[in-house]
Amino acid sequence: MGYETLDAVQIGSRIRNLREGRQETMLDLSKAIGTSESAIGMYESGQRVPRDEIKIRIAEHFTVPVESIFFPREQHETCEKGA
Repeated sequence: MGYETLDAVQIGSRIRNLREGRQETMLDLSKAIGTSESAIGMYESGQRVPRDEIKIRIAEHFTVPVESIFFPREQHETCEKGA
């Protein structure tokens, strides 16, 4: 069984919510994870999905599991229950 991923807009919304929850700017986040501010804007607007390496950096920055940002909630909640 493969993993279902969220669409780019949903992912962008989660990243933006995490960033705003910390009262960080897109520039703050871009510096923290080593990418450009324009890339953050594209992620948050749903124009682009980060590559795996950047996904990990984003999750580590916000100290959350990668799954909580990039996969449907039902899917990773089910995985956690089975662990």
